[in-house]
Parts: sequence; C-alpha cells; structure tokens
Amino acid sequence: MLVHPQFDPIAFSVGPLSVRWYGLMYLIAFLLFVLLGRAHARRRPELGWNGQAIDDLLFYGVLGVIVGGRLGEVLFYQPGYYFTHPAEILAVWKGGMSFHGGFLGVLVAMWLYGRKTGRGFWQITDFIAPLVPTGLAAGRIGNFINGELWGRPAGADLPWAMIFPWVDDLPRHPSQLYQAAGEGLLLFAILWFYSASPRPLRAVSAVFLVGYGSLRFAAEFFRTPDPGIFSALVPGLSTAQWLCVPMVVVGVVLLIGARRRPQAH
Repeated sequence: MLVHPQFDPIAFSVGPLSVRWYGLMYLIAFLLFVLLGRAHARRRPELGWNGQAIDDLLFYGVLGVIVGGRLGEVLFYQPGYYFTHPAEILAVWKGGMSFHGGFLGVLVAMWLYGRKTGRGFWQITDFIAPLVPTGLAAGRIGNFINGELWGRPAGADLPWAMIFPWVDDLPRHPSQLYQAAGEGLLLFAILWFYSASPRPLRAVSAVFLVGYGSLRFAAEFFRTPDPGIFSALVPGLSTAQWLCVPMVVVGVVLLIGARRRPQAH
C-alpha cells in the first residue's frame, strides 16, 4: 500500500526567505504560459501575437487568477468561515484557491486587456486556451505535495491507492494526480493539437470549456468533495460539479455557433 510521502511544504530557503512548493508551482505555471505562448505565436504567426503581448497577457492573467481564485474560494466554498474571519481572505499563502473563481477572474482580466489593446475577446481566449492546462497540472501537483484535496476511499486492491496518514488509514484515490493528468496533460494535448490549424472564432475556447468541464466533473467522483454552497442540492454531486455544468453547456453552444457561422482567424 502506498503512503503519501508527506513532503515538507517548504521547497527551499535562502536566508530568512522560504519558498513553498505551492508558490513554486504557480511560478512554474506562469513560466510555462510564457514559453508555450511564444511557441504558439511562432507556429501561428497570422494570429499577430508577439513576446511583449504575451508578457502583458501574463500580467493580466496573474491578477485574474489570484483575485478571482481567492474570491471564488470565499464565495463558492467557505463563505461562512471567511465572513467570520475576514482577515484570512488575504492569506493566499495558506492555500485555498478556486479554479472556477480564478477562471472568471481571468475572463474579466482578458476583457480588460482587450479593451486596452483593441483585440477581440474571443481572439484572446482562443489564443490562451491551449496555454492554460499545463498550469492546471502544476497546480494539482502542488496540491499533491501539500497533501491537500485528497481522494475518496478506494479499494485496497487498487495498485496506486494511497494512504494520507493525517486523514485516516484508509486507502484513497490520489485524485490530485488524476486531475493533473486529465484536466492538465490530456486537455493540453487536445487543445495544442486542435489549435495548431485555423479554427472558427470561439471554437478553441469552446473546446476548452467542454474539455475542462467534462474532465473536472468526472474527476470529482474520485475526490473528496469540498464543502460549498451547491453541494447539498443533489446528493452525490459536489459544488465543483455544479460549477462545471454551465461551462460544458456554454462550450457546446459556442462550438455549435462557431461551426454554423465560421469566422476563421
């Protein structure tokens, strides 16, 4: 039976400065965004992106991820706790970032970037969609290192079932790694291949929405659900699954519309 290694949350220290694995994974995610963005711009030069524009996208995206991710955690998952401990809202170094909140924050940030630069919203989101999943994979690996967001109990005969000793002695699914592989690496491969050729406007964004929403919805069946404002609506469905449903629906509608009225770019 595998046992979680219980990593030290601090990756390394330089004098009084300590760098945590969770923060390091965010740094890796942002670095991958820039590197993949430049590679994507080189293979699709007709899209009109360059290194400076990608750096600007990263700046806006980081703000959207941090502000939106934290507000999503506060509003979607633990409103009762944070409303009684408001000072904790700013303690992002302790963890607690909602993907769906960060996703909405990034959408707002990209809209603001589009207004500033004159680029169309869908042109921006179609470009960044293939760059996002590797960052999601890095974040899930950070969750695994931190020993948070562990999985549901699994059969003892599952070869990779893992015990998280601070939870209990039950074998559990390492759901963080499932998500890193699914909504991270698999979704990246799909989007990177799909976006290599000209597609109708909004199509790449639509594939991201459908792909992430579907993969996250499935992964939640293996992950111990977080408490949230929607978790009690239907037994067996988590708040994250409820938040994934509109993503898939909107993605399907966008994809159908893009195919009916193609405007390649």
